[in-house]
Amino acid sequence: MGNDNSLIRWRNKQRLAPVALLSAVLAAGVLALAVEAEETANKVEPGRSLSFDRKKGNCLSCHMIPGGTLAGNTAPPLVQMRARFPERGVLREQIWDARGRNPQTIMPPFGSHGILNPEEVDAIVDFLYTL
Repeated sequence: MGNDNSLIRWRNKQRLAPVALLSAVLAAGVLALAVEAEETANKVEPGRSLSFDRKKGNCLSCHMIPGGTLAGNTAPPLVQMRARFPERGVLREQIWDARGRNPQTIMPPFGSHGILNPEEVDAIVDFLYTL
């Protein structure tokens, strides 16, 4: 009788081992996703702040940006930016000086006029690529 109980306990442990392993793997995956999400948020926050800052990027004066308030409608909404600008350098150049692609643009040349420095433009691109 004692051996039967030992055998049952052993079988139950054997059945639970894959469940425990799967639970550990899923927990590790969830933790990794949470860490990645936090790192992404930390990386894009400076660009978001610059984009919404009325004294710096001021993107909201012309563009609708998810999460922004008092958005303008002079320029296209800033959504699906990776799809619209698959080449990061093209988006960066658009922000730096849009006159390169359209000499008649009304978009300010943020970089070439010194409104934003290269690091600030890169931060805005990082943010826009999350939209």
